[in-house]
Amino acid sequence: MDWSQSQIPPMRFEARFGDRVVPAFSDRPASVWEMIAQARARNADGEALIAGNVRLSWRQAVEQAARIATGFRKLGLQRGDRVAILLGNRIEFPLLLFAAAHEGLVTVLLSTRQQKPEIAYVLADCGAKILIHEAGLAERLPDAQVVPDVIHRIAVDDDPARSRFAALAENPPAPAPIEVSEEDTAMILYTSGTTGKPKGAMLAHCNIVHSSMVFVSCLQLTEADRSIAAVPLGHVTGVVANITTMIRSSGALIIMPEFKAADYLKLAARERVTYTVMVPAMYNLCLLQPDFDSYDLSSWRIGGFGGAPMPVATIEKLKATIPGLKLMNCYGATETTSPSTIMPGELTESHIDSVGLPCPGARIVAMDPDGRELPHGEIGELWIQSASVIKGYWNNPKATAESFTSGFWHSGDLGSVDAEGFVRVFDRQKDMINRGGLKIYSAEVESVLAGHPAVIESAIIAKACPVLGERVHAVVVTRAPVAGEALRVWCAERLSDYKVPETMAITPDPLPRNANGKVLKRQLRELLGA
Repeated sequence: MDWSQSQIPPMRFEARFGDRVVPAFSDRPASVWEMIAQARARNADGEALIAGNVRLSWRQAVEQAARIATGFRKLGLQRGDRVAILLGNRIEFPLLLFAAAHEGLVTVLLSTRQQKPEIAYVLADCGAKILIHEAGLAERLPDAQVVPDVIHRIAVDDDPARSRFAALAENPPAPAPIEVSEEDTAMILYTSGTTGKPKGAMLAHCNIVHSSMVFVSCLQLTEADRSIAAVPLGHVTGVVANITTMIRSSGALIIMPEFKAADYLKLAARERVTYTVMVPAMYNLCLLQPDFDSYDLSSWRIGGFGGAPMPVATIEKLKATIPGLKLMNCYGATETTSPSTIMPGELTESHIDSVGLPCPGARIVAMDPDGRELPHGEIGELWIQSASVIKGYWNNPKATAESFTSGFWHSGDLGSVDAEGFVRVFDRQKDMINRGGLKIYSAEVESVLAGHPAVIESAIIAKACPVLGERVHAVVVTRAPVAGEALRVWCAERLSDYKVPETMAITPDPLPRNANGKVLKRQLRELLGA
């Protein structure tokens, strides 16, 4: 099964990054800025960006971006210079991305959850010339002598007295945009760094354009669509699934400062939102709102999700209350510029254990440790090849050589591909549990626990055992009191006996996460061993 029955634009094989040949869309914008300009041409007076009381049409957003571009020129920035952005979800974020694309600059996206040493490492590694940051995060910024390449620092705040953003924005619009190559780096996003130092994934213009076109084609988005950015814009999901995908569709992006279920429901109803991408826990939190049924969410037709299994109970409740909503699993990573698979909405319920089909033009194979493709259904490391796979890591040829082979990215995920093409992801290689020679994939156990009505989320980790090597331990976040034995019985009715958690820690507190929102299983293992 593939996307041949869908309305996917024509593709052809093209050379990419020197040693690759990949299917790419034949007719496409040549850069991120060209994609922005096309959005303005198609829907100039349609809404583009909405944040609080500020509403900008595509005509106004492009004009403001051109004014910021002049501000960049006044600071002496030139094509290829790095612009570090340390902002939360606010309207200045996409405007800065637009302006940087106009000038051929490389945006380096930082997370507002990062601390001073992490920020210092990224700024030094990428050699950023300018840092645009939340005024409220000034105390986290490294000293000038630690990051000497950072010549300019510009604070942004809702209070004009604390913000220097006007110096960038209050300028005449820049004339013609700077020309770039499709293979030029447009953005650098640093991987989460759960082990070792973060790596700067270089997203080229062609990667971003391809992924945005994949989202628009597979989800059938148009200029009538309206998306809420409820996830951090500095994450690959926020920047690609929200910002650049809405550029390609020339629809409207509604920006939430942070996700709160009650506020999300009010905003989604008021703005007649049609599309969003969130993690399953966010859908669950919406359903837990006591007044959920009072909101008119009938316009919401696409609910993308990823990062964790979607509980069957959640799917059933959403289907009952919002019958027009299609839930679509989207699996990807920073290194694949987000989507590698998408599950067609009509197949989600019948393939709940799968993350979907490879996106148009993508090839996904399960490989054994010697780099040989495994038969259908057998579990190995998933290697991913497509026009959205990045060229490598900034200033890190060793890591690039280790992670890429002839255009295939080694995902580190253990999974399989069945005869119909459906992809399943079972675990990270480093998170698989070996219980006396029996392999246990944490995602399978977590998916079963997610189906229990008292469970919000869980993390399955290995507990050291002198006899078996490792045993299964569960950290479970609950919404209501529940006994560990009740959860064990729930699992035992649905899993092989050796997969059932033998010990549990039950808590109402959220799981620890890194700056990109990934669960820190390493930290959970350390707490368990303490």
